[in-house]
Amino acid sequence: MGSAASKLETWIWVLIYLGLILLGLGLSVQRGDAALGWGLLTVGGVGVVVGSVLVWVRSRMKN
Repeated sequence: MGSAASKLETWIWVLIYLGLILLGLGLSVQRGDAALGWGLLTVGGVGVVVGSVLVWVRSRMKN
């Protein structure tokens, strides 16, 4: 089993990259279906923000 810091780092990058992918997908889908596009943008934006906050949390953790 990995340490808590290792698991947190994995979640950080998953959230940030998945969020960015969803932001891009939301922008492209928004032209055809505005509601779905805004939903993807919202979920992607929240993922990026949560991942960014977790970067700060990780920087405050002790080894």
